[in-house]
Formats: sequence, structure tokens, C-alpha cells
Amino acid sequence: MPVLMSMGCFTLTHNASCSLLPSSQRVLELHSHFNFGGRIRVTLTPLNTRVSKNLNITTCAAVGNGIETDTAVVEKPQLGSRFQVSRGYPAPLGATPQDGGVNFAIYSLNAVSATLCLISLSDLQHNQVTDCIPLDPLINKTGGVWHVFLKGDFKDMLYGYKFDGKFSPQEGHYFDSSRVVLDPYAKAVISRGEFGALGPDGNCWPQMAGMVPSSDDNEFDWEGDLPLKYPQKDLVIYEMHVRGFTKHESSKTKFPGTYLGVVEKLDHLKELGVNCVELMPCHEFNELEYFSYNSVLGDYKVNFWGYSTINFFSPMIRYSSNGIRNCGRDGINEMKFMIKEAHKRGIEVIMDVVFNHTAEGNEKGPIISFRGVDNSIYYMVAPKGEFYNYSGCGNTFNSNHPVVRQFIVDCLRYWVTEFHVDGFRFDLASIMTRGSSLWDGVNVFGDPIGDLMTTGTPLGSPPLIDMISNDPILRGVKLIAEAWDAGGLYQVGTFPHWGIWSEWNGKYRDTVRQFIKGTDGFAGAFAECLCGSPNLYQGGGRKPWNSINFVCAHDGFTLADLVTYNNKHNLPNGEDNNDGENHNNSWNCGQEGEFASTLVRKLRKRQMRNFFLSLMVSQGVPMIYMGDEYGHTKGGNNNTYCHDNYLNYFQWDKKEESSSDFFRFCRLMTEFRQECESMGLDDFPTAERLQWHGHSPGMPDWSETSRFVAFTMVDSVKGEIYIAFNMSHLPSAITLPERPGYRWEPFVDTSKPAPYDFLSPDVPGREIAIQQYAQFLDANLYPMLSYSSIILLLTPDGSA
Repeated sequence: MPVLMSMGCFTLTHNASCSLLPSSQRVLELHSHFNFGGRIRVTLTPLNTRVSKNLNITTCAAVGNGIETDTAVVEKPQLGSRFQVSRGYPAPLGATPQDGGVNFAIYSLNAVSATLCLISLSDLQHNQVTDCIPLDPLINKTGGVWHVFLKGDFKDMLYGYKFDGKFSPQEGHYFDSSRVVLDPYAKAVISRGEFGALGPDGNCWPQMAGMVPSSDDNEFDWEGDLPLKYPQKDLVIYEMHVRGFTKHESSKTKFPGTYLGVVEKLDHLKELGVNCVELMPCHEFNELEYFSYNSVLGDYKVNFWGYSTINFFSPMIRYSSNGIRNCGRDGINEMKFMIKEAHKRGIEVIMDVVFNHTAEGNEKGPIISFRGVDNSIYYMVAPKGEFYNYSGCGNTFNSNHPVVRQFIVDCLRYWVTEFHVDGFRFDLASIMTRGSSLWDGVNVFGDPIGDLMTTGTPLGSPPLIDMISNDPILRGVKLIAEAWDAGGLYQVGTFPHWGIWSEWNGKYRDTVRQFIKGTDGFAGAFAECLCGSPNLYQGGGRKPWNSINFVCAHDGFTLADLVTYNNKHNLPNGEDNNDGENHNNSWNCGQEGEFASTLVRKLRKRQMRNFFLSLMVSQGVPMIYMGDEYGHTKGGNNNTYCHDNYLNYFQWDKKEESSSDFFRFCRLMTEFRQECESMGLDDFPTAERLQWHGHSPGMPDWSETSRFVAFTMVDSVKGEIYIAFNMSHLPSAITLPERPGYRWEPFVDTSKPAPYDFLSPDVPGREIAIQQYAQFLDANLYPMLSYSSIILLLTPDGSA
């Protein structure tokens, strides 16, 4: 290190090389003592940075007897021609193109220093930083926001941050200046380009960085796309996994397992009668999180479902056919294209979002983003630093903290305005109603208002839900809560709703499963489900469409497995069958597993029709799980979160095989629901429209042993509809309501083989099939087999 001295003044030039070393190894401290009638001491404090050119430090001191002077004048780092650096602005957060450059702003209240790291695509692969820009807390910090403005060439450039401060887990702090962490507001996260491919040197967690946006990024051609804004009562939702939908070889798509692959198969959803898809997580996550060899199936376990978010603003780049090309911009546009094409087909798009935890897990998890930016702000942390675990995944997002709830609202707005999504389903939404860490009157309201509130306490008016519900943009989209969490908070029917939130109705699922499999004591509860669950929603001022009805979802048995297995079969997950739900309310119809007698297989098909029919004739919003429309099986595995294989892939060849059987039934039932004015009411049905019946008209049986429920519904399109469920093991001849001048005509009977299970106009020999019922209908009777359901239509009696 050259030191030039002249008359008590000297210039020190330090050639600082680029590195990713910890700050303790990047401290330069120089103590120089010169005896020119006085003494000069020069101390250079930690740099925590590197620059692309020389860092020039000039120190001068006046010399006098007995006087010790410490002065150090540090000139601005010289970054050469690549970037011009200025103070920047504290808002908006994130990286924002403006004024011919990019403004970088990030919130970290507890960090003592911050460095903006710029990384080229090539350097990212070698775990290197291209340029570091230290932020001066006196110049580049406003409140808790660090900010800087850069002009220069950002082509193929990514970014991240280094923060220094306490590494004190017992105090909730995990600052580590050796780590480059993601900006929570990054719009695309770049690491690996291909789903399931390992990083350099076989690394499952290679360095990640955010895309530096440009002013040209918003040039996607939406072709005039506008929100479809369907009334929620008219929705038929389809829960879909983007990769699983087309990854199977039988999809024969050009880009299987991608957003473009979904586009190629959207017409299937249109044929099924779906007008809304609910996408399982499409935020950036690391599918290699659980990467390990699976000896049972001979492949590798991955995080397939994606409920382990890394960044909430970035779409899952490895669902794109373009991967990380163009620093993720092509992936962003590919997802936008998928949404635009869905809208063209009259299909809304809802995103499943996971604002309850992140991929960083507990104290043993990696430092990726939120933890390294400001752990005690973004996570619920106990007084001694422990992570609250209401999510069951190691950490809990501190969603009602003022900074975090603003982050969530900003994120949701971004997806609505930039990606045109039509709504959100919130995973484990009850966590968003819990009090945040540091929740007290002074922290939130500015005044003490009583005793401190324990972290995680359920709130009657959660600030986050309040903000979302009254936001001028978000109030106009679909908002669906999974109204429970892993900490035991169950809010189905009681979720704070502001009149607009809907709920995954888990009680509907459980009740319908119990009744359809023939369990005593559920007839009355099943009738409530058919009416849109007024016992849950009417008292709180909500409507039937606030209930999202489902029998099956990604978590649990598929519809086919629900009637094939009494017990879960999760050994392929490698957890000794200890994972997954034990109480499935399933029934194998007499034999466990797929290999069964002909009689058992026929009963299973009948039960599948019963389940689907009940879903389509219930008030509220029906939701179908991907693959159930053709009878997809996961071999009895009710927790396939870790399988990137046939267990989770939609098998298009199976759909084609069943197109004349169960898929046809589902398609026609969905069409029937949409044709009926009475199947999706604005309000709960009253006695003027709906009448209950038993084996005799007007005499319903709500006893504990009843397994029969029937009702008539007045419909302005169909006239009047008779629907009955006989879930007894015994057949029954039922007496139909008398309607002078009219007669009941058979329409649907789940006990009949296809195509006579649904007598659509194109059924061969339809008139002959109807005549076979004539002797019963002439006597106002109808024979129902065991475990069957029917729909009859009222038609004018031509012989009267």
C-alpha cells in the first residue's frame, strides 16, 4: 500500500478488490504515528463494500504541540462510466425506472449499513458481485428506508442487497453482511432457469438476484383486455397446478409444464364449463427445497405444490418456457399471455397466495430475503427470538405489522394492475387475522389503550383485512379465505369479511362426504349445505356466494380416491405414512384399492356422480379440483406435495378414455347448473322457492337415521326441478309431488350406466329410456337404487 507523505500531509490510496467476504475480513484499519512536533492518527472504519475502481482516501491534519487530530475525508467512490450515483428517493419501494435511471429503495429499520449489489448474469452463475454501492445512512436513508438513484447501462443486470447489523437470534436479528439478499419488492427473481435442474456444483440454493427493471418492461400488448367481473354467484372454479396441468407426455403440448402449455389446453376448461381457474402458487419458490432421492418411486422429491414463497412480486420463472432469458422479462410476459388468453375464453384467473409464511423457515432455515433484510419486522418473533409457527412451516409472516401489511397490499395491487388477475385465494388466511409482534397501543395507534396484546391473538378487526377490504383497487376483485391455520384457529363462518370475503367452506366438504357415504345423522346438515350454508353465513350478513363449496382439493384425496380408499397410502412421501390427514371421511365402497370387483367399481362410479351432482346443485360457488373430472387417482396418497410425477400430472389420455363416461357427466352437470336460474341465487332460498320432501311429498325426514334428502326448486328457466339423494344401502320407491297438468320427466339418475345417467337430447334411444319409467311416473312414483341421486324436470302432461 503506497503512502506519500509531505509536511505532515499524506495521501493514502487503497486498491479495494471485489469480494463477498464477511465484513470482519473486509475491515481496513490504519494507525499511523508521525512525530513532527505532534502526532497524527488515521483510522479507516469498516468499508463493507467493494468498488470497481480505486477508492481514494485523502487525510490531512494540522500539526501542533501536544495536539492529536483525527480527520478523515472520504471521497465518493469512483464507479467509472457504468453508473452515475445520486441520493435517490424513499418511495416507491423496490427498483423503479424513472428519469432515465433506476431508483432503488428498501425498508430495513434495524440495519446499521446497507450496500446495493449489482450482479451480471454471468457473475451470478459464479456467485460473484459485479459492483457494490455503499449507501450512506446520512444521505441514502430516510426513516427506515435506504435508497439510491443510478443512471447507467443495466442490460442483463440483476441486483440484491447486503445489510449489516446485529446477528443476534435471541433478539430476533439475523443480519449477515456476507449474504446478498433479495429485495422483497423485486419483480422477477433469477437463479436457475429450468424446473428441477440443480444449480452450479449441484447446489439446491444457488445465489438469487432480482431483475433490474427498465422503462420498456410494461410494453406487453394486452389487446384491450379488461376484467371479466363475473358476479361471484355465477362462478365455477377449477383449482389448477400450472406445471401439473400439461407436464404429462399425453398432453402433447409444445411447451409442457409451462404457462404456454396451459394456454394450449384452455379449451378443455371451456368445454367442462369452467369460468374461473384458481392457480396453485405461482409466486417464485424453490422446488429443490426438499430435494432428495425417493427410493419408493425411483425419482427425486421436490416442493411441487409451491407453498413456500421466496418472493411475492415475482412469478414463478421456471413455469415459463423461456426460463431466465431476458432476465425474467419473457417469463413475466408469458404469464401475462396466459391470463390474457384465459380472459379471451371467458375464464377468470384467481391466484393462490401464501402470505402466512415463507421459504426461510425457522432459525435453521436459509437467509434469502426477509430474514436478512429485517427479520424482526417481517416475522412474528417471540421476546427471546423464537419464531411463532402458526403456519406449521417454521415461521409466520408478521402480516399485521404496519410495514408488512402495506407490503402485502402493494403486492396484491401489483398483480391486479400489472397482471390483470381477477382475485386471490389466501392460504391459511386466519394467520392474517392474528396480532403482530410488538402489537400494542403505542406501536399501532400512537397511544396506550390498555394492556399489551399477546402476539398472535385473533383480532376482531385485523388491520390487514381492513386495508384489503377497503382498498379502492382490491375491493373490486374476488377475495377468498382459507379460514383456518395450523395453530388451531378455525374461522369458517366467522372470518372477518367486510361483506366481500368468501371462504373455502371446509364444513361443506366434511358434511357432504359424510352424508354421501351413508353416515347417519347428517341429513339436516347436508340440507344446509344445499342451501349455501345459511347456518354459517346468513347471521353475519353474507350470502350463499360467500361459500366456496368443494368436495376435493389439492390437499387430501382426489374424488376417485375418496371412493377407493379408507386409509391414506403415503409411503412414497418417505415419512412412514405419518404425514397427511388421517380423517378423510372416505369410503372404499367395500374393497381397499383400485383392484376391486365389478360391483364395487360400479358403486364407486355412482358415488363419484353423487358427489359431483351435490356440488353442482348446491347454492354457493362450486370448486372442482384438477383431474377429478376424469377420475384422476393418486393411489391413495393424500399429501402429494413432493412429487413431480404422474401422481400430480393431469393425464390427458385418461381424460380421453373417460370422455364418454364421467367427464361427460361432469360437463353436462356443469352446463345444467349454468342454465338454471335457481342454482346460483343472490340470496338464500326461501319456502316460496324451495320445498323439502321425504319419501313422501312435503314430509322431510331429519331424524338421526335418515339418509334421504329431497327437495323441489322453482326455476324461471326450467320451471320446477325435483332433486333427491338416497344414500341408504337400501333401494326405495319414492312418491313425487303432484302437479296437475304436468308430469315429472327423468333427467339425471346416477345409478344408470352412461350415457343414460344423464339424458341429454343427444342420447341414443332417449325417448325409449324415458318410456321405461312411464309405469312409475304415471303413478307419481320413482324407483331409486341405493346410493343414488336423481334430477327430474316438470313438463306439461300431453295426455292430461
